[in-house]
Amino acid sequence: MRIRDLPSPNHDERPQPVDMLVLHYTGMRSGAEAIARLRDPASRVSSHYVVEEDGAVFRLVAEDRRAWHAGVSHWRGASLLNGRSIGIEIVNPGHEFGYRPFPALQMAAVCDLCLGIIARHGIAARNVVAHSDIAPDRKEDPGELFDWQGLAANGVGLWPDAAVHGAGGDALTLLGRIGYRTDLPLPVLLRAFQRHWWPECVDGQASAGTLARLAAVAAAVG
Repeated sequence: MRIRDLPSPNHDERPQPVDMLVLHYTGMRSGAEAIARLRDPASRVSSHYVVEEDGAVFRLVAEDRRAWHAGVSHWRGASLLNGRSIGIEIVNPGHEFGYRPFPALQMAAVCDLCLGIIARHGIAARNVVAHSDIAPDRKEDPGELFDWQGLAANGVGLWPDAAVHGAGGDALTLLGRIGYRTDLPLPVLLRAFQRHWWPECVDGQASAGTLARLAAVAAAVG
């Protein structure tokens, strides 16, 4: 994989080892506009990598440095996740500017990039997450059109083999077992979960299908 360097000044010392990988979409009108913002010292935001729609990969921040991509965030009892995560921005205009499917070339590049990062840092499948997973009250990226299932089939992230049909259990308890914070309104948390693991129906409702998939993901997390 060819990676081109476009250094950003927006980083600082990493306080702890990497054990998470966070995937975002750029949510801007173009990749060039997003990269410019991620390299602007006035913006105080950055990511380690950007993946363009044609599959081009750019490195903005070295992996041993803390990039500023996650913001206020929480996963599996930990907060302020910039210090322990690698962030990848995937070019897509997002829900505000014309959300669309992610091209095959782009997804292939994302997969290859993620596999390398996971191998270098020993990141567990349960810690490959969406920005919307770790900030469900603020973010919705990379969204319901992102092919999480395809990535998991190639070794990136977690996808259950099948829903646990007829499974019981409290939705909030299951969400907490997966890693979500549980002090937010249930519909907010369910929408975040659905965007990642039940994209067929992003409605924030605890339907039978959603509960079955919740139970399956919770079981896969262990």
